[in-house]
Amino acid sequence: MANEIVLCTYRARPDKELEFKALLSRHWATLRELGFVTEVEPVVLREIDEPTYVELFTWVDGGFGQAHEHPDVLALWEAMDPLLEDRDGRPKWEFPHFQPVRF
Repeated sequence: MANEIVLCTYRARPDKELEFKALLSRHWATLRELGFVTEVEPVVLREIDEPTYVELFTWVDGGFGQAHEHPDVLALWEAMDPLLEDRDGRPKWEFPHFQPVRF
């Protein structure tokens, strides 16, 4: 589907937050450089009381599938994985996809 919006939630381990932030700061730029996301800058938020991050961006048509096959993206995601943790019964990361609603 063209222009799927993804809302990524990352639950960083408190002792690995700085390392995670360094990788997250490269995430969208890598996806954009490879042409997998739109030019619209992502929205990145951190929960106030704990190191949970939310990143909101939009895939281009086919970008989601291509990202899951590209070695540069896979290496970035693999590096992020051990820096995250399950928390409060929630998985270490979640990636629900959305589409705009037109009224």
